[in-house]
Amino acid sequence: MVKKASGFTLIEVMIVVVIIGILASIAYPSYIDFVTRSNRAEAHAALMKVANLQEQYYLDNRKYTSSMSDIGVPVSTASNYYEISTTVASGGFTTFAKVVSSSVQKRDTQCQEMSINDKGEKKPSECW
Repeated sequence: MVKKASGFTLIEVMIVVVIIGILASIAYPSYIDFVTRSNRAEAHAALMKVANLQEQYYLDNRKYTSSMSDIGVPVSTASNYYEISTTVASGGFTTFAKVVSSSVQKRDTQCQEMSINDKGEKKPSECW
């Protein structure tokens, strides 16, 4: 009675490893792109929220404010990856989102700082 050995050969295991490597090399850049776009979307949402709150503050007080606490937005909770700030000059405001996370700085070199102002102008345009 001869018993037949069962299992995988080394070549079969290596073929599976190569296939997994090829799939990972295709999927990882797509994943990084998705994460970068989702971080930008979070910054866009935070910028739009602050801009809307600035407009509400303007309706109530007939002026914009440079203090985030006046409009009820703690800076630490505005965004996880971006620092949100606002400046008031010549009767208008500009709200900025600047990258503070080192992982986002490495991945998203194009959009290190984004802004929106009281006229609705969004800069840089390629980041929106």
